[in-house]
Amino acid sequence: MPNIGPLEIVIVLVIVLIIFGPKRLPGLGKSLGTGMREFKDSVTGKGGDDDEPADNRSQLPPATTRIEADRPPEREPAKPAGERAP
Repeated sequence: MPNIGPLEIVIVLVIVLIIFGPKRLPGLGKSLGTGMREFKDSVTGKGGDDDEPADNRSQLPPATTRIEADRPPEREPAKPAGERAP
């Protein structure tokens, strides 16, 4: 596995600075940090951004709507066509 040293990190940062420019770089870093924080919170379960708390979900009644697929009409079995040609 290749090791990433300080020189490689500096090269990557310079390339990112050239691509995105100095004006967009702070916003890019902020959005990257926010995304990483949200991902970490969702993995650990600390987010708390759910619509309903978990204890209220257990009080909801079970779903009773049942949908059945349409069945094709039953057909009569095929009848033999007669004798086969030799």
